[in-house]
Amino acid sequence: MTGPDYQSTPIQSSSKKDIAQRISELRKEMRAIILAHYYTVPEIQDVADIVGDSLALARAAESTDAEAIVFCGVYFMGETASILNPDKLVIVPDDNAGCPLADSCPIEDFRQFKAEHPDAVVISYINSTAEIKAESDIICTSSNARHIVSQIPEERKILFGPDRNLGSYVMRQCNREMILWQGYCYVHEAFNWETIRPTLDAHPGAELIAHPECRQELLVHADFVGSTSGLLAYAEKSDANTLVVATEPGILHEMKKRAPRKTFISAPKDADHSWSTCTQMKQNTLEKLMMCMENRSPQIVVEESLRQKALKPIKRMLEMS
Repeated sequence: MTGPDYQSTPIQSSSKKDIAQRISELRKEMRAIILAHYYTVPEIQDVADIVGDSLALARAAESTDAEAIVFCGVYFMGETASILNPDKLVIVPDDNAGCPLADSCPIEDFRQFKAEHPDAVVISYINSTAEIKAESDIICTSSNARHIVSQIPEERKILFGPDRNLGSYVMRQCNREMILWQGYCYVHEAFNWETIRPTLDAHPGAELIAHPECRQELLVHADFVGSTSGLLAYAEKSDANTLVVATEPGILHEMKKRAPRKTFISAPKDADHSWSTCTQMKQNTLEKLMMCMENRSPQIVVEESLRQKALKPIKRMLEMS
């Protein structure tokens, strides 16, 4: 595996084991489930009950019978879990771990965007705030966006946000015009073909796989484009022995588990950076996870009227998926 060494943290290896053991004890004590995104650091993924992409984690949050949900990801993910589970304790290791993509869509500006197209169906990417979800008709993830859009009658206008790159990809896949909010994920926006091409040239036979949040100028060169879960599935079945991966490098930990004989290379961001990292995801650490479980905080609570409005489009997504 060629990617950032996230195992090299300030925690000593002996205390990592102790912390993981304490987390296990707290999980039983709290009757908790630990959910973690593939972009978190490996030691977080290794202690989680479920590691997944946004859709899998939303489903897990909806269906769990645990009394508490500990969500290792970014803030909107904890919000989604709280929206789905108003009667459960939902806590996160770091409530300052936000999402710049979600933050790029201010609620008042989005309401104005909607008002300019009052007859449109509003489909919002799950990478959005509770307020944006509440203004939406349907939520989607990168796993199901194409499937969701394909179910909307062709005569209906669609507003899609906040990620313009995912929206543009879905438009091409569905041969469907949509009106796009112009937000983007800084991790995926950073990838470009001219920087990545030398890596492929240096590894004859390697395949490029990319997340649809990347720009079209890169996606047209990819051997496979897919969601986080889609990239993992493809990495397992591909005949290529080496894959260059254009998404957040946290995913390489799971790829290596699933296909240990293959070589996975993080797509370089630029000449000085061998990968493009989500700083916010990496704010989740093993120490913070233990502390949040010890303290039962930071807790995520969504105000009830807002929660009810945001719940409807999330439920619709789960039904349509």
